[in-house]
Amino acid sequence: MKLYRLFRRTLSAPYFQIKENAASYYVQREGSTLYLLFEKSNGATDWKNNLDFPAKPYHNMDGTWFVHRGFLRVFKTIEPFIAPAVADKNVRRIVISGYSHGAALALLCHEYCVFNRPDIADAVFGFGFGCPRVVWGVLKKSVKARFKNFTVVRNCRDIVTHLPPWFFGYRHLGKLLQIGRGRRLGGVDSHRPEYYLEELSREVTK
Repeated sequence: MKLYRLFRRTLSAPYFQIKENAASYYVQREGSTLYLLFEKSNGATDWKNNLDFPAKPYHNMDGTWFVHRGFLRVFKTIEPFIAPAVADKNVRRIVISGYSHGAALALLCHEYCVFNRPDIADAVFGFGFGCPRVVWGVLKKSVKARFKNFTVVRNCRDIVTHLPPWFFGYRHLGKLLQIGRGRRLGGVDSHRPEYYLEELSREVTK
């Protein structure tokens, strides 16, 4: 997966915004591949949801697990709009991507796609650029396994990827890809999209 191109696509997508919760998403098909993209914070409503971090139960057939309440609220707003595309049996590969606030939604979407499309579970790939922590507590192995193809991309000291703090019980899932090693960027600058692009472009040229 060429992450530089995927991140550029994520930044430049013509997002559709649902009025409820100011939820932003984009659906794109290329042959049998479905792209599901999620936008960064773009207003006061997004920030309100970002900061609404008490854990809330997420119910499904494997029992209850807990996630960041604000992010779950936004994803549940989007879910019915992406459900038909995910359910389409002509879709044989799904790529999910989001940045910052959108990265948290990408993680929840990744689990949704794996759970609802077990026939292509190994062809579902999720990427969270500058992803905050979303899941709280310890998960059952069957739930945790759904995130094996999700990658958290962290640039340098990106502060957003350390929030909510681990001592509140939140954790990352899937794989962590660290970029920007050795840079002296602070936690806030490390999160800026231009620095993600700069570091991802270095990965391309290696």
